[in-house]
Amino acid sequence: MLLTFTVFLPLAGALALLAVPRRRDGAARWLALAFSLGTFGLAVALALEFKVGQDGFQLGVTADWVRSLGVRFRLGVDGVSLPLVLLTAVLAPLAVIGSWRMGDRPRAYLALLLVLESALLGVFVSLDLFLFYIFWEAVLVPSYFLVGSWGGPRRIYAAVKFFVYTLLGGLLMLVGIVGLAYLHAKATGSPSFDYEALRDLGKNPVTQRWLFLAFFAAFAIKTPLVPLHSWLPDAYVQAPTTTTVLLAGVMSKMGVYGFLRFSLPLFPDAAHWFQPLLLTLAVAGILYCALVAAGQRDFKRLVAYSSVSHLGFIVLGIFAFNVQGLQGAVFYMVAHGLVIGGLFFVTGMLLERRGTSEIAELGGLQRSMPRMAGAMLVITLAAVALPGLVGFVGEFLTLIGAFLANRAYAVLGAVGVILGAVYLLWAYQRMWQGTLATATGSSGPGPGPGSGPGPGAADDLSGREWAIIVPLLAAIIALGMFPRPLLQRIEPATRRVVQITAEARPGQAGRALQAPGTQPTPAP
Repeated sequence: MLLTFTVFLPLAGALALLAVPRRRDGAARWLALAFSLGTFGLAVALALEFKVGQDGFQLGVTADWVRSLGVRFRLGVDGVSLPLVLLTAVLAPLAVIGSWRMGDRPRAYLALLLVLESALLGVFVSLDLFLFYIFWEAVLVPSYFLVGSWGGPRRIYAAVKFFVYTLLGGLLMLVGIVGLAYLHAKATGSPSFDYEALRDLGKNPVTQRWLFLAFFAAFAIKTPLVPLHSWLPDAYVQAPTTTTVLLAGVMSKMGVYGFLRFSLPLFPDAAHWFQPLLLTLAVAGILYCALVAAGQRDFKRLVAYSSVSHLGFIVLGIFAFNVQGLQGAVFYMVAHGLVIGGLFFVTGMLLERRGTSEIAELGGLQRSMPRMAGAMLVITLAAVALPGLVGFVGEFLTLIGAFLANRAYAVLGAVGVILGAVYLLWAYQRMWQGTLATATGSSGPGPGPGSGPGPGAADDLSGREWAIIVPLLAAIIALGMFPRPLLQRIEPATRRVVQITAEARPGQAGRALQAPGTQPTPAP
């Protein structure tokens, strides 16, 4: 029941907010924070109850839902989903704190943030594919209204584009889910949407490829992979900053989580068949979006393209089909969420003070805001994978996995690391050093971490902003220095996925199942 309470507590908080009188905005803020912190506490309790070394699902709950269709309410966590549950539970209360000074319908905004958190948690713990699809599409509803109602000048265009892209991908995935249930009914006489039952169901290679493509449509759009990424920059730039934090920090993991949780175990033969395509798309996204980011004049748009580029490393690790790659991919999901969330939070703080995120108008800020500059430097160095910070561990492991799978892709991915360091450090230098630029007034798109009258250009971090930055910096440094506790929990589940995919290509089993730090065994 602990897992059920964790998933639905934010939804209960959203319903409680609706009961708060309209003019009691302060009470609504404190109530939203209480429910988000309560969810964080439950997530920590889940992590403490989680048994290290087991590759199966734990702390689950199962109940019949629609028995005639084989639909069940089934939840569970393993080493792949637990880190993402914790990531969601960390970023959600920070987003609530970041929205504290919002003046435009704060009660409704915070309620939608809590609904989004609940839907995201449901995606990561659902073990029934029909239930997974419901949570998958539920994420779309609050996201659409958060962007379309509180976003920037082009919010309607961005929200509709985001909605259409992701809805179409989800509908194609639904076709694949129904197809799997039909195959189960054909083989056993009764339909089922149970993840493990469908994973163990025999499927011929051609059928696997068609079903893989149906799931690929949803996951590639949500990640997003180039060339299906065009919705993302508009949505991220036009969305309110705290919405962008959840979209970029957590929602973007839905696609890569789907590849790892569903595409590989359900369709291992097809995953091998499509491996060259996915590795090529991953590298193309890394390099193309890094080059596009380098040419951006708006820092928020630069971070949006940087996010797509870095997500390419996760896809690269997943489709390396070895323990190092998959372990690095899951760790990188957490690292990316913390780092990209931090970058967008600081961007929103600058929008409050300067009224713009144009890099050319943000010069010399270190003189007036040294503490924010220092925090931004740590986050930027984590984004460029400096050893000792969280970004290095995931990026290093994914590149090792890619190197063991195909050296050419690893080399091209390493070029993306260099490009990322160039454009991020160059942007930092132009924004924080040099001559202090003149503020342009408040004209940024949508509410930032707090909307309304912001502090002056010379104001450094406030107490509320420290409450956002300190947990992020602590996690970035702690996981960078001590990654082992998280990696220990990730490894058994990823090893199980590698074993399943290796069975589709028995000759690769020895190489794929090598433990980190050992030399790969030549395939027989």
